[in-house]
Parts: sequence; structure tokens; C-alpha cells
Amino acid sequence: MNKTIDMDWANLGFQYIKTDYRYISLWKDGAWDKGMLTQDSRLHISEGSTAIHYGQQCFEGMKAFRTKDQKVVLFRPEQNARRMNGSCRRVMMPEMPETQFIAACIEVVRANASWVPPYGSGASLYLRPYMIGVGDNIGVRPAQEYLFGVFCIPVGPYFKNGFRPVQFMVSEFDRAAPRGTGAAKVGGNYGASLLSHHIAVAADFADCIYLDPLTHTKIEEAGSSNFFGITEDRTFITPKSDSLLPSITKYSLIHIAKNYLGMKTVEGDIYIDKLDHFTEAGACGTAAVITPIGEIHYKDTIYRFGDSSKPGPYTEKLYQTLVGIQLGEIEAPEDWLVEVNVDVD
Repeated sequence: MNKTIDMDWANLGFQYIKTDYRYISLWKDGAWDKGMLTQDSRLHISEGSTAIHYGQQCFEGMKAFRTKDQKVVLFRPEQNARRMNGSCRRVMMPEMPETQFIAACIEVVRANASWVPPYGSGASLYLRPYMIGVGDNIGVRPAQEYLFGVFCIPVGPYFKNGFRPVQFMVSEFDRAAPRGTGAAKVGGNYGASLLSHHIAVAADFADCIYLDPLTHTKIEEAGSSNFFGITEDRTFITPKSDSLLPSITKYSLIHIAKNYLGMKTVEGDIYIDKLDHFTEAGACGTAAVITPIGEIHYKDTIYRFGDSSKPGPYTEKLYQTLVGIQLGEIEAPEDWLVEVNVDVD
């Protein structure tokens, strides 16, 4: 299935590009079918699908990389499988067995091996697993059929500036409700964020910061990413909240900070009026990896972190270590990388 792809890998952005194959599987009568690869990038679903009317859907984001020794690897896919099943439980969809989830992702990467960007290009292959309620439904209740799919696209940096400090503003809107679906990766959370993101970008910010929806005093998320701050005594601190999406990148960085860089790590409250305690700050996630934050604008106050022209030293070390692990340049913790057997051109 390999072919030559004529693409400027080093200058990819983060946008949809149709690749050759994707995976789909149907849940019906209480069981998933064996699934299949298809070249059809269009979904054909009932007008009564619960995904359309009642938001019964969820998705994941993950990446495959071509390593220094020309292997193709998936980064921690079992964590995405587990997180997706948590989202499924929250919106009453059937779980996808971890083995089938990972096998589907491997199939998609193998079938689109030519689309995995070359080592050293700074790009990667982004995978989007998703599940939606389908079938002839009406009325607010779970669907009787579900569709699971995985497609992939080659991507570059999520933010156009790449690994350089950006400015964020604090949104007046809430991302999720207390005890709502904030900890699930469901589309409704992102739909609720579109207006605040638009407002931030229109005001020349990269994105916005969301505060906790109950008290509006603590940082919860940084746009579509998790937030972290680093103190002068080398403590890596990231918010802890029941309405916060459990970021696989964030937990990978916590492990790296503690076990590779010897930093202290804390999950806890980060109060918006106490940001002067931090010397560095950043946003992290699968798409963004790490985005250094140079400034946060909150009401009439501007909080600045280090030199706004370059990443802070520990943010840079975290980024280099994480990317080094993903590219096979630094030894990975056990089970973090899953090799995909493909023909190497």
C-alpha cells in the first residue's frame, strides 16, 4: 500500500488532508463487527442518528511517528483506548475493546504508511478515532447502533508559531459545567469553546484560558489543551479538576518531569490571581505537544513568564525529552511506544 507522497513535510500545518484508508466498525445487536478498512471518506448515516440530535459521540486524538531508526510507532495508544471508553460510559455508548481499538489504529497507520512524515521533518501522523450514535432514532435516549472509525492525517504544529511563546487571554465563558462532561472527550465541550476561541483570536491571542466553572478563580484548561506552570524551585504544577479532560500528554510530562528531569510535580489548584508564582507556563496536548505561554491577560492584569521571545529552560527540556522519546532518540518508558510493522521505503 506504500507509495511516494509529494509533500512539503517541514511546512505542514494542522488541517484535514485526505489519506488513502480509514477504518470503520459497526455495533449492532449488542456486539461490534470485525471492522474493515475503506477508501470512502464519507459517512452514510441515518437522519435520526443520536450523534446529530443529542450529541451522543466522542473522539480521540493520538499520533504515530517515524523514529530515528526508521521504525513507525504509536505513542501510548492504550491510554487513548481507555480514555475513549471513559467518554463512552459518560454518554452511554458501548465500549470499544482496547485490543480492537489498538488493532484498528495499527491497521490505519500500516495502510497509510506512506503518509507518515519522515524523521526530522517535525511532522507526525495524527489519528482521529471516534464513535457516534447512528440508526433510525427519535426521542432522547441512547441509540441502538453505533459507528466506530479511525482516520489519519499528516500534521505539523497546531499553533502557527510552532514552539515559541504565545499570548493567551482568560475567557469570560465556561468550557464545561460542574459535574458535566468536561472530563469526557465529547464534541459538545468543543462546540462550547468555539465562540471564546474566536474572540481570543480576533483580539490577536493564540487561544484562551478557561477558569473553573464553579468559582471562576482557578485555571482549568488552556483552550484545547491542558495547562501547566513551573515555579522558580523547579516544581511542575498542573490543575486538578473533575471537569478537566485527563490529558495523556500532561501525564506523560508529569512522568518526564519527575523521572527524567528530577522535578517536583503537583496536581492541584492554580489560582488565576497567583500566577506571579510561576516563572514558566505552557499548554500541552496531543495536537499542540507543548506550547510555551509568554503572557496571560486577565482583566486589567498581564502575567508574563520569562523571556517572551523564547521558551523557558524547563519547558524546553520537557518538550525535547517528550519529542525525543516519541522519535526514538531517548529511551522510552516501558510500553509507551507500540511499533507498527510497515515496509520501509
